[in-house]
Formats: sequence, C-alpha cells, structure tokens
Amino acid sequence: MSRTGRTGEGRGRLGSVLSGVAVALGCVLFLGGFVWGAIAYQPYSVPSDSMSPTIKNGDRVLAQRIDGGEVRRGDVVVFREPSWGNGDLPMVKRVVGIGGDTVACCDAGGRLTVNGKAVEEPYLRPGSEASATGGIPPTTVPKGRLFVLGDERANSMDSSARLQQAMKGSVARSAVDARVDAVAWPMDGLLERPSGFEELGAVSSPGPLRLVFGAAVAGAVLILGGAAYGPVAGFFGRRREVHSRAR
Repeated sequence: MSRTGRTGEGRGRLGSVLSGVAVALGCVLFLGGFVWGAIAYQPYSVPSDSMSPTIKNGDRVLAQRIDGGEVRRGDVVVFREPSWGNGDLPMVKRVVGIGGDTVACCDAGGRLTVNGKAVEEPYLRPGSEASATGGIPPTTVPKGRLFVLGDERANSMDSSARLQQAMKGSVARSAVDARVDAVAWPMDGLLERPSGFEELGAVSSPGPLRLVFGAAVAGAVLILGGAAYGPVAGFFGRRREVHSRAR
C-alpha cells in the first residue's frame, strides 16, 4: 500500500471518530435542550384579548415555572384565582404592583402610578391610555399579594374591576404558576422586558429560553453534520479514486 493510501485511511478513521463524537454530543445537546425546556417551561393557550397587543386571543405562550416569591413588577404571569369566578382556569395578566405598593390611575398624563411614580407602559396599544381602566383610586396592595392588569385596559377583568372584593382585587403570590417568557405561536418571540418599573425596584431577568433553544439548535447542527460526514467523505473519496485511475 502506498504512503498516500495509508494517509488517506488514517484521515478516514479520524474523520469517522470525529463524526461519531459530533453525533453523540449533538444528541446530548438536542435531547438535553428539550428535557431542560420541558422541566423549566409550560405551554399555555391564551383564551382572550385582555393582554392584547402583547398577547392575543388564541396565542400559545411559553411560561417559565417559578415560585410566586420570584414575581416582580412588570412580569406577565399565569395564575389561578377561583374567587374571580372562572373556576380553576389559568389566567394571564401583567403585575403592576406588589405587596405594600400603592397603585392608582391616573395622573394628568393618563398614566398609571405606583407609589406616586408615573409608569411608562410602551406595551399598551398605540393611542390607548392606562386610564382606559376607568380609574383606580389609590389602592395599597396587601402583603404577599399582587395587583394585576391586562394590557388591553378597556377589555380586561382584572384587579381594577374587583377593587370592592376581598383583598382589593389582588392575587396571592402563591396563586402564580409561571411567568410568560415568549409567544411561541404565532412565532412572535420573547416578550420585551418592561423598563417602566425599574425606578421602583428590582425587575425580573429573562429566563433560560434562549439557552434552551440554542442548545437544541446546536445539537441538531452537530447531528446533521456528523451524520453527513460519511456520505460526503465517501463521495469525495470515490472522485479521488476515479481521478487517480484516469492518470
């Protein structure tokens, strides 16, 4: 056997080993990404337009499973509140106040205020105002609870519509199941993190959805690349053999 032939065989064996490693690593990343996503996230279907235009009727969202104690102002959360008359069905609303906050609407500019500070809400429908709630008198949120509003203020049965009920229409932190990170269908992508609440204290950081998606995509690329090595290497090997015989 010629030296060139031995070199070609050596490269072929190394290529086969590397392609096997790529496929194995790809499987770990791909399956690991899906398992991680299944553990961290829960899909929900939104049955109304109360969160429009952020989330519309019929949208499928991905919500990160969290403890209610992790909720911050500005978060869009999934919760269950049977006292609101919808049984045990999950609801999706935005948290605008936490325990101890005083929420009111509206200031002279038609903006929601929290602890006397006006909150900029770019997620509201263009041309609409927070005042579409019909007004919220200064309301102090009880400890351990959350004041929630829909982004479609004129069409949302939320805390503002239940101020006369127990706990001033607020929702217990323990009622929260998850925090919405993205609209999966239609593929609108990650929700923008609201900046209007930053002056009031800590806001939530994005969940691991980008990392989950990145791991799955990287795994798929490695699997396809590793699996394609054999046919591609065989094709070029045959071409080299044909050229060698022609000479």
